[in-house]
Amino acid sequence: MFGWLSSMAAPKRVFAAILLILACCLAPGVLMAQEAGSQVHGLSDGGRERTYRLYRPASLGRQMPAPLVIVIHGGFGSGSQAEGSYNWDAQADLHGFVVAYPDGIRHSWNAGGICCGPALRENVDDVGFLTSLINAVFRSDNIDPRRVYLTGISNGAAMAYRYACEGSYPVAAIGPVAGSFSFSCASVHPMSVMAIHGLDDRHVPFAGGQGTKGVTKGSWNPVPASLELFRTGDSCEPPAISKAGPVKTEVSKCARGREVVLITVEGAGHQWPGGKARGVVQRILGADTPSTALDATSALWSFFQQHPAQPR
Repeated sequence: MFGWLSSMAAPKRVFAAILLILACCLAPGVLMAQEAGSQVHGLSDGGRERTYRLYRPASLGRQMPAPLVIVIHGGFGSGSQAEGSYNWDAQADLHGFVVAYPDGIRHSWNAGGICCGPALRENVDDVGFLTSLINAVFRSDNIDPRRVYLTGISNGAAMAYRYACEGSYPVAAIGPVAGSFSFSCASVHPMSVMAIHGLDDRHVPFAGGQGTKGVTKGSWNPVPASLELFRTGDSCEPPAISKAGPVKTEVSKCARGREVVLITVEGAGHQWPGGKARGVVQRILGADTPSTALDATSALWSFFQQHPAQPR
């Protein structure tokens, strides 16, 4: 989602800058700081010093392996912004799982093709970074290897799609919101998918092509075509369709219990349904007010917990 800035006091900005500088001196995945709810970690990957936040509910014991959800922020966003906007910490408290919020290079991810920003221009290996992040969290926390999930919005959604195409770790499912493939992928790894998209999205048009808003130039893959890659490669049945008000759900049953699900929301634009209200920078950049017709976070977790990884 676009927008992450807040009116922080100068001392807080200085402290954050010091943390980033110190990251170069830390071992992979080492704790850098603890803030409200989450812990900030540093990770050296591909010659770059990266950061991510990790949230583990205080009530979650370490005796049993826990699921891991990686929430990938959108363009101009950050891990801190994603943690504050999409209510994943509260969902983790309710259901007992770990959440990671990685930071893109200068608030962007190299999702390939036309997307996006500095990470794309510098050809950052964000697929490799996400794999390194998964490995780091495995070292620090007792994680269930069959229950690793990726979700994200906009540029972050496109990054989740790219990982489904090129990533080396067998994630169980992805949950892209307001995004699509930004490059041509020949085939995807077999996995479950729940995509959520507003039909009035003008940044990443549902039907594909170039958006009329936003900063990304070039043609996005149509969202239905992105999902067809998963259906075709996983022996999926034709989708069963249901509708509740402005929310339409299409569910395709696939091999080994996997599913491909598309949820569209009429009247919704480029936003995370059920997320926090947009901030000042979001308004300046033209991001849309979150729809109240759907709680995307709750829907995604309900989907994720039903779909552990199956043999590929």
